[in-house]
Amino acid sequence: MHWQPAKFYTQNANGITCTLCPFACRFAEGDTGHCHVRRRRGHLLETATMATSVRHLHAIERKPFYHFMPGLQVLTLAAPGCTFRCSYCQNYRLSQFGRDQAAAMAAAIATPIDPAELVVEAQSMAAGIAFSYSEPVLASELTMTIAPLAKAAGVPIIWKSNGFITPQAAAELAAYIDAVNIDIKTADDDDHRRLTGAPLQPIWDAIAVWARAGVWIEISTPLIPDFNTSPASIRTLAQAVAAIDNRRGHTPWHLLRFHPDYRYTDAPPTHPQTLRTACDIAEHEGLAYVYVERALDDRGRNTYCHHCHSEIMTRDIWALGQQRIEDGHCPSCRTPIPGHWRRQRIEP
Repeated sequence: MHWQPAKFYTQNANGITCTLCPFACRFAEGDTGHCHVRRRRGHLLETATMATSVRHLHAIERKPFYHFMPGLQVLTLAAPGCTFRCSYCQNYRLSQFGRDQAAAMAAAIATPIDPAELVVEAQSMAAGIAFSYSEPVLASELTMTIAPLAKAAGVPIIWKSNGFITPQAAAELAAYIDAVNIDIKTADDDDHRRLTGAPLQPIWDAIAVWARAGVWIEISTPLIPDFNTSPASIRTLAQAVAAIDNRRGHTPWHLLRFHPDYRYTDAPPTHPQTLRTACDIAEHEGLAYVYVERALDDRGRNTYCHHCHSEIMTRDIWALGQQRIEDGHCPSCRTPIPGHWRRQRIEP
């Protein structure tokens, strides 16, 4: 473990309280928080997330981001730990450090980050820097250390996050991240607590903070059979996603196919028809950009103008194919397409 001073905490006569996530852990000497990667040592709070257990180069579409710099490669980092305990987590060997013995290796292989060297590497590859696999919120101090160097070099910073962060920390982090894809598992708080061990409302609060601050937001939802796949559940969640941008319905929503993993092996993989029905419901609720990266045909991945319905972007399963967007506009009707687009135009 590579412990370094943390930033988000308060100290008073009652001890030290972490202010990064809504669990607001209070620490006596030697205590470790709910996340297992923040601890008290003397008068300091320390974090073990100034390191990474992975260092992968992937297409940004794999995160998934479809409306933020399509075709960009991203250098992906992941420090051990998560605030959630999702029983279906595919990355539990990283995320469940401190809760599962199989995750102990994540800490053993984590290596410290040299921010300047990392940014030079990303810039040399014309890549962005992504935090994924585990929970980026817990790596907030690392993000804040890297981001000023990255901004000066023109390197974007993106998060794939559960969004479980206090409004105060979210507001401070908004200046350091360019885009975030947030997992929303369900619109029901009781179901959310049962699946993740955490309340739901703080995630919507963080989304509101980041949306107001201009952070680009995309939403992902795993459709888990017999959990969140009823038409009523999908409709409620679609309405909430549509409300992120005042019901214009332009926030991209990625519907993910669930497959059994970790401790959640009783449910079958999501049936393609369930995904198709969910897309239909979402579109009926006014969402213009609903995606399924796998299990449906190409139409589940391609982008169509919300005004004239012209095809403006095609994708393989995890990569950009053809892009026809011109200066952020549909080439057919000149309607602005919501997103952050690269200057260069990618031809077939």
